Amino acid sequence: MKRMLPLLLALLLILPAFAHAQEEKVLNILTWADYVNGPMILEPFERETGIRVNYNYFDSNEEMLIKLQADKAGSYDIVLASDYIIDIARNEGLLLSLDKSLLSNWENIDPVFQCQFYDPENEYTVPYVAGTPLIIYDPAYVTIPITGYNSLWDESLKDSLVIMDDARNVIGITLKAMGYSFNVTDPGELAAAEEKLKGLKPNIRLLDYSTPHQAMISGEATIGYMFTPGVVWALAERPDLMVAYPEEGMGFGIDSLFIPANAPHPQNAHAFLNFLLRPEIAVNIAEQQAYINCNRAADPLLSAEFKSNPALYIPAEILGKTEFIQDVGDAQLLYNDIWTRFKQY
Repeated sequence: MKRMLPLLLALLLILPAFAHAQEEKVLNILTWADYVNGPMILEPFERETGIRVNYNYFDSNEEMLIKLQADKAGSYDIVLASDYIIDIARNEGLLLSLDKSLLSNWENIDPVFQCQFYDPENEYTVPYVAGTPLIIYDPAYVTIPITGYNSLWDESLKDSLVIMDDARNVIGITLKAMGYSFNVTDPGELAAAEEKLKGLKPNIRLLDYSTPHQAMISGEATIGYMFTPGVVWALAERPDLMVAYPEEGMGFGIDSLFIPANAPHPQNAHAFLNFLLRPEIAVNIAEQQAYINCNRAADPLLSAEFKSNPALYIPAEILGKTEFIQDVGDAQLLYNDIWTRFKQY
């Protein structure tokens, strides 16, 4: 009995702390502002589970990675970010393997969006939404055939283009127009792309990362290249606008959720992931964010308007072979320098 007493005392000290950790109803999310809808997702989750959600946001994928790398104490339970940056975080050991026994809705995920380069063994991530940047134009003013990225250089489009303010995407489509990959690292090929990119400058009226669709809606620009939601929002206001699928090959991206390796509340994080995988919640995500749905169980619930949108439902034969923008290592500095010089021309 005397030998057992120290053990019993130790257990009494441990159990309250363990119970507190189990009972703590907190979930700390890190993602872009407004990327997870409060009234339609966060509030129902809080009501159902009693777990309080703290929403933390970043302005770029790179900022997210810096925050995660610096977070030694463990501040975040869920991170929602883009594929290429998740790949970097995975290679640095910053992701927690998912416990799929806690994810009863796992089978709802469309396999098309799994086992990608950033999570080849389908071990760490849950896809949130997907998308492909597209060209959108006003046929009343754009009189030339728009077949792809090369069309954007046509002299008839002078001072009429709104394009995303994004180095990797814009330099990427310049490379694709030249027959290269989005992910070139060769300095010579990048130098050639910089020269070609200079020729696009006269056609650019606006560089706008967040709201390029507004220029298309207002008519300030008559042709644009932007992310999926921008195309969707422009078409909603201006159904007379047309979408072009670039013949040189489309880019593709998947934003996914993961649990950081040092997450303080991993069980709560799994509960949130499982909640998001419900079909009725996945529908809300896709339709509110105006991105491609990644949940096959949600497909029957999507609205007819969503399914008829040319930016959201692209036939596989048209989508063709897509390419992800990926980490290019030290060559990223070359992209950044090219973009800085381009904006100063």
